[in-house]
Amino acid sequence: MKPRVLVSGLALLATLVAIGWVIESRVFGDVLSAAWIDTDVRGKGIVGEVLFLCVAGLATAVALPRHVVSFLGGYAFGVVLGTLLGLIGTLLGCVVTFFYARVIGRPLVSARLGARVQRIEDFLAAHPFWMTVLIRLLPVGNNFATNLAAGVSRVPAIPFLLGSLLGYVPQTLVFALAGSGVDVGAAWRIGIAVALFLVSGVIGAWLYRKYRHGKTLGAEVDEALEEQADSGSGVQRG
Repeated sequence: MKPRVLVSGLALLATLVAIGWVIESRVFGDVLSAAWIDTDVRGKGIVGEVLFLCVAGLATAVALPRHVVSFLGGYAFGVVLGTLLGLIGTLLGCVVTFFYARVIGRPLVSARLGARVQRIEDFLAAHPFWMTVLIRLLPVGNNFATNLAAGVSRVPAIPFLLGSLLGYVPQTLVFALAGSGVDVGAAWRIGIAVALFLVSGVIGAWLYRKYRHGKTLGAEVDEALEEQADSGSGVQRG
C-alpha cells in the first residue's frame, strides 16, 4: 500500500472514530438545543454569534442536518440575523467537509462512495455553479454526503462552494423563519415557513426534472422528486 493511501486511511479512521464519539456522547445534542441558545448564545453579543458559528460549522461538518442550524439561528437571533448566521455556519461546514474529503480522505471516501461520486461529478460537470445551486434547492438528499462526494470528485471548489452558498439561501430562510416563530409564539411564521418549504421543494423538483438533461442523482432522489413535483402539479391544477 502506498504511504499516501495509508496515511489518508489512518486519518480517515481517526476522524470517523472521533465523529462516532461525538455522536455517541451526544455532545451536540446538549449544545445545539434551545437551552444552550438561551444560556450561552442569546444576548451575548458578538461572543454569542461567534460561538454559534463555530459550533454550527463543526456540527454540519460532521453530518448534522443544516436545517437544525438554520432553525436554531432563527430561534436565537431572529429571521434576518438568524438566516445570515445559519447560512455562514452551514457554508463553513460545507467547506470543512469538502476539503477534508479532497485533501485527506480522498482514497477511502472514493472507494466507499464511488457510485455517488460519479453521479455528482457527471451532474455538475458542464455547469458546476448552477447545477450545485439546483442540488441545494432540492428538498431531498444528504448535505453531508454531497459535500464528501463533491470533495472527492474533480468538481472545482469555487463554483461548488459559491453555488452551495446561493442554493442554501431559500431553505435557510425557511427554517430560520420557523425558528423565530417558536420564540415569539407566532404560529403564522411557522405556517408561512411550512408553505415556503413546500413551494421551494416543488420548484426544486421541477427545475431538476427540466434541466438535468438525462443525468441523475440516484433512483431514490428521482422517485421522491417525481412524487413531489406531481403532487405540486396536482395542487396547481386543482
